[in-house]
Amino acid sequence: MKTPRSNMSSANSKAGMSNWIAALAEPAKIETLGPIAARFIYSLRLIALHERARQDPVPELAVRLGNVSAAGQSLSLAQAISRTWPENIHVSRFCCRMLSHDEACIGAMIDHATARSRVQFGRELGGLVRPERIAELWDRTQALILAESHG
Repeated sequence: MKTPRSNMSSANSKAGMSNWIAALAEPAKIETLGPIAARFIYSLRLIALHERARQDPVPELAVRLGNVSAAGQSLSLAQAISRTWPENIHVSRFCCRMLSHDEACIGAMIDHATARSRVQFGRELGGLVRPERIAELWDRTQALILAESHG
C-alpha cells in the first residue's frame, strides 16, 4: 500500500527524471567547457573535416593551435578516443556553439583530467568505455594538457 510519503518520493523521482530528460534534450554549449577542452573539441571537428577530405590535419592544427606538439597530441588523443568509443563519434559543425552528446562527454572528460581528478574522469567514461581502456585515455589526455601548457 502506498503512503503519502511514497507518493511524494515517487512524484519527486518522476520530476527528477523529467528534468534529467529535459537536460539531455537541450545541448550543452562549448563555452561551458574549460579552455583546453574547448580547443580540443574544435580540434576534433577539424580532424573530422580533414578525415573526410583524406588530408593530414596536423599542419592546420599546428597553425590554429600555435603549437606543433599540441597538434600532434590532439591527433593522438582523437585517434585513441576513436578506437575506444563504442560507436562513431558525432561531432557538430566547426562553427557551431552547441555540443553533440559525444563532444559534451569528451569535453567533460578533458575538464576532469585538467583538474587532475582521475576518479571523475573514470566516472565520466564509466559504462561507455571499457574499463581497461580508460587508462590509455587518461595518459593521452594528460599528454595533451602538458603540450597545451607549454604552448
